[in-house]
Amino acid sequence: MNFDLPVLAPSILASDFTRLGEQIKECLESGTHWIHCDIMDGHFVPNISFGPGIVKSVRQTAPNAFIDVHLMIEKPDLFIEDFADSGADLISVHYEACPHLHRTLQNIRLHGCMAGVVINPATPVDFLRPILPDVDLALIMTVNPGFGGQSFINSSFEKVRQLAEVRALLGTHFLIQVDGGVGPDNIQKLVQHGTDILVAGSSVFKTDNIGKRIDELTKKAKAGAGKIV
Repeated sequence: MNFDLPVLAPSILASDFTRLGEQIKECLESGTHWIHCDIMDGHFVPNISFGPGIVKSVRQTAPNAFIDVHLMIEKPDLFIEDFADSGADLISVHYEACPHLHRTLQNIRLHGCMAGVVINPATPVDFLRPILPDVDLALIMTVNPGFGGQSFINSSFEKVRQLAEVRALLGTHFLIQVDGGVGPDNIQKLVQHGTDILVAGSSVFKTDNIGKRIDELTKKAKAGAGKIV
């Protein structure tokens, strides 16, 4: 994977599914090639989104894009093969949903995908220390998972900074991703605190001009690069 960090990752959860292919192409034409897919099962989180079939459609629409699948589901091991086969490049699972997290991450890699771990807003960063040498990406939820369009939790800035410090101390190279409430008002500050990948749903797709918003967000994110606080 070779990306010029930081990267904006539009979340299709907020897209108009009657125009999904068209809107994905708008993202690609705007220079964004990382697509985030939020998978919800109605059990781990109080909502149901979509499954491997939609991810497969995203892959067919964007054969050269990087597809990031975020599993907000119970028993994710039962579905890793399906999402890998549907075209995922990276699969992330929740710390809170995996009693045998090392085994789950190994399972993801056995199916040819990069492996990520996710924590909810109430889960401390320190809980991730034992697993961080074994992940390609660590995702901090900056809203409570389950629905798009929620307000950003301001304590997330400190969690990102803590995670960046742990990464430096461990000498590891995993990417730091945030998901939830990312927009023009906080994207630069998130990068300054150490974020590499910024998932944005409503702030991208709930606008009149997707390309213009992506350009705005990308410029703000780039402005924060190299200015770690």
